[in-house]
Amino acid sequence: MPAHTLFRDDFYLATAEAVVTAIHPDGGIEFDRTCFYARSGGQPGDTGHVKRSDGSRIALGETRHGATKDIILHMPLEGEPQPLLGETVRLQIDWQRRHRLMRMHTACHLLSVVCPSPITGAAVGEDESRVDFDMSDGIDKEEVTARLMELADQDHPVYAQWITDEQLAANPGIVKSKNVRPPMGLGRVSLVCIGENSSVDSQPCGGTHVSRTGEVGRIHIAKIEKKGKENRRFRIRFGDAAGD
Repeated sequence: MPAHTLFRDDFYLATAEAVVTAIHPDGGIEFDRTCFYARSGGQPGDTGHVKRSDGSRIALGETRHGATKDIILHMPLEGEPQPLLGETVRLQIDWQRRHRLMRMHTACHLLSVVCPSPITGAAVGEDESRVDFDMSDGIDKEEVTARLMELADQDHPVYAQWITDEQLAANPGIVKSKNVRPPMGLGRVSLVCIGENSSVDSQPCGGTHVSRTGEVGRIHIAKIEKKGKENRRFRIRFGDAAGD
């Protein structure tokens, strides 16, 4: 049975009790439920540990999907012990790392508001993220930074809501990615909204995000790179530009 993905309904859930349902030859562990985000859409998978009933721990170095998107594999670090099938354990994500990724991912959404061009690629990181846009016009990184911080400081609410596959098909304009389409076929798609009544932005996204833009904190555009005639790569970093 597919795991109950708790993170989809609560981005701030850092721990959960779960039962081991499968152990793969490569060491990957499946649970009946998980708060761990699996690597997808440019956002890295969560790391953390499994706490067993005897108090011992199994360190997890990566969370990724298995053969299908409904299989979530929690990969122990090399040399770590394996749990037992049917064992009840407590999952604990590395919250500090996850929260930085949530802040960064939300910052990428804000950048797509400031630069409303089709997105051709993205990668979320703990210290730096990148977003590639299909655009050729020159743009000033200080101006983009100022507009990003304005949106962040306005402390807009950020929330997710579910729409059906049919609703997404009827509104293709909400998809900002030029090359990657949101996963469909499960009956519903997560729509991440910013601002009251989606007044700032709304776009399909299965990642994790902070609950208000003010939580993103200080960010800036460190560099804008030309990656082709009509492709610009924006690099976002935490802190003020003077810290580069």
